[in-house]
Amino acid sequence: MKLSSRSGRHAAKIELQMTSMIDVVFLLLIFFMVTSSFRETERELDPAVKIERQSGAQAADLAPTIIRIVRSGGGDFVYQLGGRELRDQAELTQVLSQLENQAEGAFVRAADDAPLDMAMSAIQAAKSARYRTVTYQPPDA
Repeated sequence: MKLSSRSGRHAAKIELQMTSMIDVVFLLLIFFMVTSSFRETERELDPAVKIERQSGAQAADLAPTIIRIVRSGGGDFVYQLGGRELRDQAELTQVLSQLENQAEGAFVRAADDAPLDMAMSAIQAAKSARYRTVTYQPPDA
């Protein structure tokens, strides 16, 4: 004799709806296939730019040109480029055109009491000599 009614509940089987789960699985599969990337990672790619190394790069090749406006021994102001003293803008432009470091740029440094037109002439001479960048620096403190 059975006193409980549990046997009726166990007799009923639980059915899962597989159609919805299969739809979700296929949607996830399609999503991951569409959003995945099949490209190589950047570190595995060959660089498009090849670097050519020269055996003996000189420090002078990498240094910018410095044009100083200083007072000469006679009391007049002159352009000083390295160890050379130049008197006018045309001469400065000619010497700057012969140098090969136009890509590194040029700096113009003038003394405190130097005329402004000489500083502007030095900047124009560097621009005329096709220097990429020309920067004016105030005198050293």
